[in-house]
Amino acid sequence: MAPTTATTDQQVTEPLPGAAIYTPAFRADPYPTYARLRTESPVIRVRTPRFDSYLVTRYADARQALSDPRLSKDLYRAGDTYLQVFGEKARQINTNMLNSDPPEHTRLRRLVTQAFTPRRIEAMRPFVEQVVEELLDRIAPLGRTDFVDDFALRLPLRVVGQLLGIPDEDHEVILSGTQVIRTVGTGGRSPQEDRAGIAAAQERLHAYFTDLVAAKRRDPGDDLISDLISARDAGGRLSEAELISTAFLLVFAGYQTTSDFLGNAVVALLTNPDQLELLRAEPERLPEAVEELLRFDASVPVSSFRFASEDMEIGGVPIPRGSIVTVVLSSANHDPALVDDPDRLDLQREPVQHMAFGHGIHYCLGTALARMEATTALRRVLVRLPDLRLDVPVDELLWLPAASAFRGLLELPLRFTPTQGR
Repeated sequence: MAPTTATTDQQVTEPLPGAAIYTPAFRADPYPTYARLRTESPVIRVRTPRFDSYLVTRYADARQALSDPRLSKDLYRAGDTYLQVFGEKARQINTNMLNSDPPEHTRLRRLVTQAFTPRRIEAMRPFVEQVVEELLDRIAPLGRTDFVDDFALRLPLRVVGQLLGIPDEDHEVILSGTQVIRTVGTGGRSPQEDRAGIAAAQERLHAYFTDLVAAKRRDPGDDLISDLISARDAGGRLSEAELISTAFLLVFAGYQTTSDFLGNAVVALLTNPDQLELLRAEPERLPEAVEELLRFDASVPVSSFRFASEDMEIGGVPIPRGSIVTVVLSSANHDPALVDDPDRLDLQREPVQHMAFGHGIHYCLGTALARMEATTALRRVLVRLPDLRLDVPVDELLWLPAASAFRGLLELPLRFTPTQGR
């Protein structure tokens, strides 16, 4: 792939067709493509079936872009651009801190920060440990598993459900809706069919969270949604639309990103056996190993969309007002300016300021919880599933579509020696 639409002085003319970047090979391993983009066209306009977007691929440009207040997250400021890309229906589920600028973003983020304090996260550790063991109790005697469905999806959904007060019996409702959004582009559907499916899933999820908020208002509990309702009703600091949308955001972002990362981390370890053996021999390295695994193959390859609120430049490339800008976090994490030999997994590498959780005011709020879940889960998976190995050749693994907002596996077949007990 040669991005011929970018000249040597970084002036972008016609957008490069997305098919020239999002190839079948890219789906399994996007990092060679990112390396070429960083070298040849570090800021480039790309056309996809739904929209044009400027991709930002170098670490320094990425950090600058994510800190630039001219790149707005406000859906209403985006106006027609947002409606053309996502449709009117999306607004009802996206009126939250992820899609807002200060001062609204500051107000909304402050209301949920209380749920993610170090003390509250640490208090959840026994529950996380309990769920990990329960899931492995079911898997360990079998000798084989689809790690995505049997473990990676289940653990973070149970955890975020506990945090927000979502009944266990409702988890399948959450899964059925959010997986439609996550797997956009699979199953041979057309872009129009994908948009219709996403709109229907968003409506179902909006209806679910509307009903859940009403139930919590009638019978509040010791959970974050009840706390947010209290903030909404007592001081009017949260509109009803913001309350419902925030609940959706915390569930989807709180479980899907961790779920995909767990699968990515297991694949990275199994395809780098020297690093897996190092971690088994020195399990005390696990917290630092998780940081390297996040840098190496995180579950959020690109930032959520930003909109240029005025004419501007990134990396010397003019960005016209109203343009969509996408920061490629995974490319920034593989920039040689950040680490030497970036495409090598090295669990002995000193931790760096990777961008797996973003940067700037929209830096992921749940980082401490995600790290704790990943560390707890990987520690026990490596102990309780001995001789762990892929059950299909690595080139037959089914990854999410190349243009997905997530980097993860549709399924992860594994084999291991069956065991009984803990």
